[in-house]
Amino acid sequence: MDFSRITGFDSPLFSTLQQILDSADKYASDATRTYVRDAKAMATTPADVKEYPNSYAFIIDMPGLKSGDIKVQVEDDNVLVISGERRRREEKERAKYVRMGKFMRKFVLPQNANTDKISAVCRDGVLTVTVEKLPPPPPEPKRPKTVEVKVVRD
Repeated sequence: MDFSRITGFDSPLFSTLQQILDSADKYASDATRTYVRDAKAMATTPADVKEYPNSYAFIIDMPGLKSGDIKVQVEDDNVLVISGERRRREEKERAKYVRMGKFMRKFVLPQNANTDKISAVCRDGVLTVTVEKLPPPPPEPKRPKTVEVKVVRD
């Protein structure tokens, strides 16, 4: 990434920063790159979470994406993972792309989330993932409490 070209600053500080970043890329392992990429993707994907009486809703803006670009999964029985990729589309005109790349969010679901009842709908560039809640356990029947009566003699 060329900071001086992007920011318009041509200073020794930015060129030194550029050299450091370039050298770090050469020595970074694939696992490190993957971790950094995933961390950036999670940090740049804003989401709203709403709790309703019978469900949870996860709402993420995803303008211009098709359903094939979005993946909704459950990992480890309680982690909702919403991921995807905004790919470069072939265009006849020369265009500069500003918003493209991978995105991902992970949410640890509460115990009462029913991971078998998850639906996802993308409408007008907004993805809504709905996770239904499990019904509350039936209350235990109240049993009469017996109090021992002590007889006191005078």
